[in-house]
Amino acid sequence: MRKTMSVLAASLALIGLMSATALAGTMVTYANFPPAKTFPCVQMERWKTEVEKRTGGKLTVQTFPGSTLLGAKNMLRGVQTGQADIGCISIAYYPGVFPLMSAVNLPVAFTSTEAASLTMWDLFQKYQPEEFKDVKVLTMFTSAPSQIMSKEPVKTLADLKGMELRASGTILRVLSGLGAQGVGMPMSETPEALQKGVVKGLVSSFDVLKDFNFADICRHETITNLPVYPFAVIMNKARWESLSGDVKDVLNDLGREQAQWTGQYLDAHINDSLNWSREKYQVEVYKLTPAEHAELKKLGQPLVDDWKAECAKAGIDADAVLKDLLEYQAKYESL
Repeated sequence: MRKTMSVLAASLALIGLMSATALAGTMVTYANFPPAKTFPCVQMERWKTEVEKRTGGKLTVQTFPGSTLLGAKNMLRGVQTGQADIGCISIAYYPGVFPLMSAVNLPVAFTSTEAASLTMWDLFQKYQPEEFKDVKVLTMFTSAPSQIMSKEPVKTLADLKGMELRASGTILRVLSGLGAQGVGMPMSETPEALQKGVVKGLVSSFDVLKDFNFADICRHETITNLPVYPFAVIMNKARWESLSGDVKDVLNDLGREQAQWTGQYLDAHINDSLNWSREKYQVEVYKLTPAEHAELKKLGQPLVDDWKAECAKAGIDADAVLKDLLEYQAKYESL
């Protein structure tokens, strides 16, 4: 018992020391929930490096990947209460909390992560939504467009009928409209589910072909450009206010740049993942017809309608937001 109390006291003393250091403006903690090798954590480490370099060491960043400090679902509250100074949140984990920025998760068929991430950043900058008033937003970015990876070929949408696919969020409803069987489960459980035949594929971005070695099991890849998932990097408001003006300037200047860097990194990683999968496992890649993409858009309309209703409750002009989103998307996808 005494040993346990001693460990607890030491831990509390360490936390106190870290807090004192943070208040001195020299160190901040940055929590993230996925594994260290995944893109949200890769961008975190790049941001840390740039911040420390550009502030000349005035601000140092201690990173905590893999839910070692805060998990996905308590990240927002953890940052608001100061358990971490900075945290990366997945907006999809907080239904109803971020109605305006949830527009980025609509089925508008983004074709690149860079375009989606810059669209998200521009949308945030224009509207400065009230939903983020309790935190400081440092940057925003998205996952790559969601695609189908399967054990059996999906050359047309008709091939999806009756197929069990691991998926999450809004994509489950689109799959249901196609006659597929969407199965919600954590990504960590998916390899075993594929091996046991519980699912015959998954819907996610192509980076997982290499990062999770799904190319070994799923030799057939279909480009569907289903929704991206938006992320925001947020900072405790009081902690932000405690920083010096020159440090704040560095962090503000990094916002858009970090969004673009993350999008470019993930797009390059997707290409690398596909090339690696072709070389190692000879995977096949299929493209849908324009008519099939139009069908996917039609199936996604109820999701758009639901989002508009949610925005109406929050006093948000959904039509204006969607118009801007589509204009930003067209702008960045034409570059």
